[in-house]
Amino acid sequence: MKTQANHRYIIFITLIATLGGLLFGYDTAVISGAEQSLQIYLIDSLGLSPFVHGLTVSSALIGCIIGGAISGLLSNNLGRRNSLIVAALLFTVSALGSAYPEFLFFTKDDPTVGLLIMFNVYRILGGIGVGLASAISPTYIGEIAPAAIRGKLVSWYQFAVIFGMLVVYFVNWGIANGQTREWINDVGWRFMFASETIPALLFFFLLFCVPETPRFLASRQRHAEAFDILNKLNGSKERAEGILEEIKASLNAPHHSGKLFSYGRAVIIVGIMLSIFQQFVGINVALYYAPRIFESMGAGQNASMVQTVVMGLVNVVFTIFAIMTVEKWGRKPLLIIGSVGMAIGMFGVAGLAAFNVIGISTLVFIIIYTASFMMSWGPICWVMLAEIFPNKIRGQAMAIAVAAQWAANFFISSTYPAMMDFSGALTYGFYGLMSVLSALFVLKWVPETKGKTLEELESLWGEETEEAVRFAEVKNS
Repeated sequence: MKTQANHRYIIFITLIATLGGLLFGYDTAVISGAEQSLQIYLIDSLGLSPFVHGLTVSSALIGCIIGGAISGLLSNNLGRRNSLIVAALLFTVSALGSAYPEFLFFTKDDPTVGLLIMFNVYRILGGIGVGLASAISPTYIGEIAPAAIRGKLVSWYQFAVIFGMLVVYFVNWGIANGQTREWINDVGWRFMFASETIPALLFFFLLFCVPETPRFLASRQRHAEAFDILNKLNGSKERAEGILEEIKASLNAPHHSGKLFSYGRAVIIVGIMLSIFQQFVGINVALYYAPRIFESMGAGQNASMVQTVVMGLVNVVFTIFAIMTVEKWGRKPLLIIGSVGMAIGMFGVAGLAAFNVIGISTLVFIIIYTASFMMSWGPICWVMLAEIFPNKIRGQAMAIAVAAQWAANFFISSTYPAMMDFSGALTYGFYGLMSVLSALFVLKWVPETKGKTLEELESLWGEETEEAVRFAEVKNS
């Protein structure tokens, strides 16, 4: 019974932490249903360019970069849990402000450049919340999870991201269904943004029900509190004492100063490249612009939203597949298999686009691509980032990796409209090429982390003076 109780407790706090992922998905995908209305209201009415439209659609990513960059500072000073509380507040403010950016300073139905800027400010605030949650939620789960199930639990974070996207697709569809385009352009898009307030407030209040992570507490010399949490998580005083001693030994290692490169540059480079490849394969193009992509294939407004929901369901199914296999197959095999599937999907779409073939075959290749991503790079990248960084530098290293991820996301998303205007075939071909390169990167540089404690994984990385030797070992593993 004690083991079951601990198992339930771990799942309980993991599910609350994954709400950060749900809001990540909700906030980044809510724009998919509203972006055409925003184009009419704030872009076309002001005579602005498609480039400004692309920046507005992806402006939240600026906040994501900021949030990712400051996540280490906040999580190392406020703690993992309190930093997530800050993120929840930012989600709430952003949802309300994006829904009614005219609040206090502007007049409804009177679009101005100032109103466009204000809308983007609210979206950036939400993006800061996303950036914080995307760095700290996986870190939180990784630091409380037992080694044997850490991959599964961190993978649930990506499931929450995809589930959040699926939920908002249904919400957007429900709001738009049966309504005229005029009503959607006037009022509907506002309801889409405002709907995020509900999960944001739920996340905020539930965070007061979870503890701080034992590894953060140990880093602040709060060993008694860390022991109590480890005991509750593991159901054994002996096991809790052993883990706490490993954590203390890791934090007190005299040859590692705690400076960013004190474990060598290899671990930082691997983390950054994992993040960049996760975005350069083009996944968020498919997520942000999904309704427009399907409409360009000849689907009507309602049909494109239905196809987007179908794609969301496929994403959920294949994310669950990753959760079920990550501890059996390991991290590297899933990443490589996923890269191959993504390459097939994107090269297929590129080939069809080159011959101007639009139809069900295009949808099939997009589903192959997204399914491959969701069974691999979607969840497993977050697992790897939560695992590979040593305790002393986890906060700051995670911040750099996540900031790089959001910078790559912003670049890919904001350049998509212009790239498509130039050549759809070359655009999707570029994403296919990145998928191939991601497989080669994992094969050569990324170590397997399955089944090891966070402290055991620190042995993968040497001191800065041993960097060349250690990096060679990682490449050959």
